[in-house]
Amino acid sequence: MSLFHPISVRYKWWVVAMLWGVCFFNYADRLAIFSVFPVLQTEFGFSKAELGLIGSAFMWVYAGMAPAAGYIGDRLRRKTLILGGFFFWSIVTMSTGWASKFYQFFGIRALEGLGEAFYFPASMSVISDYHARSTRSRAMSLHQSSVYIGTIAGGALGGFFAEHFNWRTGFYVFGLAGMLLALFLSRFLREPFRGQTELESIPSMTPPEGPSVKMALREIFRTPTAVVLMLVFIGANFVAMTFLTWMPTFLGEKFGLKLTMAGLAGTLFIQLASAVGAPVGGLLADRLARWHPGGRMMVQAAGLIAGAAFVLSIGMTRAVPTLILAMTIFGFCKGLYDSNIFASLYDVVHPRARATAVGLMNAAGWLGGALAPATIGWVVTRGGTANEVDNLSRAIAIGSAIYLAGAFLLLPSILLFARRDVVRAWARPGKA
Repeated sequence: MSLFHPISVRYKWWVVAMLWGVCFFNYADRLAIFSVFPVLQTEFGFSKAELGLIGSAFMWVYAGMAPAAGYIGDRLRRKTLILGGFFFWSIVTMSTGWASKFYQFFGIRALEGLGEAFYFPASMSVISDYHARSTRSRAMSLHQSSVYIGTIAGGALGGFFAEHFNWRTGFYVFGLAGMLLALFLSRFLREPFRGQTELESIPSMTPPEGPSVKMALREIFRTPTAVVLMLVFIGANFVAMTFLTWMPTFLGEKFGLKLTMAGLAGTLFIQLASAVGAPVGGLLADRLARWHPGGRMMVQAAGLIAGAAFVLSIGMTRAVPTLILAMTIFGFCKGLYDSNIFASLYDVVHPRARATAVGLMNAAGWLGGALAPATIGWVVTRGGTANEVDNLSRAIAIGSAIYLAGAFLLLPSILLFARRDVVRAWARPGKA
């Protein structure tokens, strides 16, 4: 007797669409604060150090909570974690508009990180239970495109409301819209069985039970491919946060762009190109994965190798047309890598530990990302030349070496470990 009712192909893609909307707010809400930093500095007299602490509060709590959020996602109802977390962080976003003291902004950003930490582990696990290996990369890469659109919208709309109304207005709008969407989706998003796609294709497999902490960690860290994917993500997220944090300053100081244009150009070309590259990467990965177990990682490695050349070009060029072309192609290559961040991981991790694996990966990646603003700032002020613009150019260009290092970690894993780790993941029994 079947443990579950068959789900229509249409609904499986509607799940991706519903989670796309949640993820849009996940990124728009976390990034809107950066667009109003100049206003907060003027209105409340915050120093740049205080603004940096306000910005870092989210990353510290988000990274610190991610492993626990992942483990909880493997044991509790994921729909509740996704929509409950969404409603909670939307309230927190709205409360940003009521803050007026440094400690209030710092605490609100920390709570934002707490609420958002539960989203990715639970949502990636849900998508994997609606989409088997044949469509998993496409589903996750389409979902990933909301990260880029949310990043653009958070900065652009936050700045728009601050410029034309009041800086508080954007947080009220984002928060209220998020709460309404969370309530709406509660009627339509359904919790799937854990490991549902594997249960459909492997009838002898038993439904996975929630693992103990020891079992979940052993499941992940005894798998070389999973460890390599996390290490690569640390470097990739370091480069990503370098661009998000420093590109507006870089464009303003090196190319003379004004504040609004520098902020827009610093995200628009890269993020839109990534939104195109991610679905392309998902499509390629699903096809290559039929031919080789490491097919998804092949797409990631290709994105890193090609992207490295354009990261170098962004840092070193002095010509605006070359800069725009390099940012656009880098963004596309970044999308190729991003499209399989979690799909590659799920190829080698059993369904019972998937949310835990994403939580650990998110923690590693965001700890790496949190290092970027301070590290690049140190290089700029204490670099090899007295000219800070030249130091910043070189610091950005160093990202190319980080990308190449990630690619050269992936390539041996594809050749030596991927086939064995994929087979082992599905050979393991379903029960803890």
